[in-house]
Amino acid sequence: MSFSLSDIKVMTLPQLTGGQDWRLLLAQDRPHHLLIWITRGQGRALLDGRRRGVGTHNALWVPQGSLFALDMGRQGMAQAVIVPPGTPLRLPEMPRHLRIRDVAVQSELSGLIEAAAREQQKDRPLSQDAAEAHAALISVWLRRQIMLEEHVPPRRNAAARLSKLYCDQLPQRFRSGASMAEYAATLGVTATHLTRAVKAATGKTAADLLTERVLAEARHLLIETRQPAQDIARHLGFGSAAYFTRFMQQHTGQPPSKLRGAAR
Repeated sequence: MSFSLSDIKVMTLPQLTGGQDWRLLLAQDRPHHLLIWITRGQGRALLDGRRRGVGTHNALWVPQGSLFALDMGRQGMAQAVIVPPGTPLRLPEMPRHLRIRDVAVQSELSGLIEAAAREQQKDRPLSQDAAEAHAALISVWLRRQIMLEEHVPPRRNAAARLSKLYCDQLPQRFRSGASMAEYAATLGVTATHLTRAVKAATGKTAADLLTERVLAEARHLLIETRQPAQDIARHLGFGSAAYFTRFMQQHTGQPPSKLRGAAR
């Protein structure tokens, strides 16, 4: 399947969030693949069911549908490469966090991303072919690094394994209105045990992550669509529009109508 230049995008973090920090701070998953290359600062990321520190010259690979969050603070800088699903590129299937120490390897990725960005910004002959070639080289760079022994992920303890299973399940089930007890039962543990394990691995409880994922989707739908609030409430598994309004008021300080109006 071929893909066009407009499908692959290179952005800064402010462009990725549109100036709305919740678009990265809240636990979420996206309908496209995402490579984040951190060029300045330090922060925290939720990826693959674990919280981890991130810093300059770290690469985060977030496949389509993977739960993640990123907090780089006000001083952090990064470039994001968005790749749509269904391209012919050979891309890693699992989320990865790579700490790149080799200066030449750092420069190689920075150069590839900058070249792809230039093709995106300029209307030149064969720009589409060039953009596809740069994206293919970025995927080769990524897979080469993943193959190195220094980037083999550490072994998970029991809490981290359970947290990963929960975080893998969340993107598919968060709209269902399922209780924490139902999530835990699916994983063969008690709700208390699930809460403890996820808290140990991510710094947040399982309920916190569920709340964030629902909140991120609600804000996205309120801002990006014209769906009535009651339809959004039903879509996200709320028993009533009133309950949805209370939920949004509690977690954002504003009812759905004001959130939508302020964004527009």
